[in-house]
Amino acid sequence: MQFKIEKDIFLKGLAKIQSVVEKRHTIPILSNVLISTEENGICLTATDLEVGLQTNYTATVLNPGKVTVSAKKLFEIIKELPDEIISFKAKENCWIEIKCGKSLFNVVGLSYEEFPPFPKIDKSSSIEIEASVLREMIDKTFFSISTDETKFNLNGIFFKHQQENDNSYLLMVATDGHRLSMIKKGVSVENKTALDEGVILPRKGINELKKLTDEGEGVITLAFTENNAIAMKDKTIVVMRLVDGEFPDYTRVIPNDVSQSSFIDRNSFLHALRRISVLSNEKSRGVKFNFSGTKLELSSSQAEVGEASEELDIQFNGQDISIGFNAKYIIDILQALDTEQIEFSLRDNVSPGMVRTSGAEGFLAVVMPMRL
Repeated sequence: MQFKIEKDIFLKGLAKIQSVVEKRHTIPILSNVLISTEENGICLTATDLEVGLQTNYTATVLNPGKVTVSAKKLFEIIKELPDEIISFKAKENCWIEIKCGKSLFNVVGLSYEEFPPFPKIDKSSSIEIEASVLREMIDKTFFSISTDETKFNLNGIFFKHQQENDNSYLLMVATDGHRLSMIKKGVSVENKTALDEGVILPRKGINELKKLTDEGEGVITLAFTENNAIAMKDKTIVVMRLVDGEFPDYTRVIPNDVSQSSFIDRNSFLHALRRISVLSNEKSRGVKFNFSGTKLELSSSQAEVGEASEELDIQFNGQDISIGFNAKYIIDILQALDTEQIEFSLRDNVSPGMVRTSGAEGFLAVVMPMRL
């Protein structure tokens, strides 16, 4: 196997697969990148058995073949080479020769036969979605994913296709038990897929999917096998193993009788919360919300440090309410939005708060209250 490739192109590809490569070295081959030749270039493949990534780049192929080599070491070598054409050659016993300018490296590789097979893709039951739509849906739910590894069914985003009357929607929901975020987008879905029942996409897979949406506008094709979700855009394919578990009934968490609503300037609310939370308890991040007339007073205190309060002008149509929330949870929601105004709804001082906005189609977030 032998090919020649521009440094910038090779470096870009190797940088792309670094986040997927297995870091713990439990199985040596998983810390390697599989490099295989194509008709007009090379294909790079990496996997940790939970998430896999495959991407193609233009190169001059002199001899076809396949080989695997340490993804981290190869990236570090290529990064430091001069900006010239790189010659890459696989020799006997999986030794790899890398030449660039006056630099010469000989690196030990592993046989490609040990590398896990990449799943075959069946596009017959796939859907297409604009990268910008998928990006927005991920941005408005990702912050609510649980980081508690024992709650494995909450360590991802629930992704589902819904048919309501004559309208077709894609729904994303994430929750950690303390807060929930949900967004629903009108999307035309013609094929029947696993999304009709709903799937849970893993956190690491969502990170790679988000990177795929950040590469520019265009269409992302999503396909599903029994245990995997597959995303394709241009010359890149991301495969992720679905979370094996049942997502909780999120509809039971969403309050349907929040009769008292306030309309608040999002930017002012966000910065006031950041300021007030500086003196909140470092563990609970508790801030008291006092709704009264056309005012919202935010206050926090910490015995050893001090106390703070700030008033915001709001539109409020209910009775006076005093309630506590974790400031970080509200800040995460506000940071994910880009509208000028949000609607903050409550039923009473012991029930969850709900954040909605007319700017994000079908978006809502629910935050559980806390005692202060």
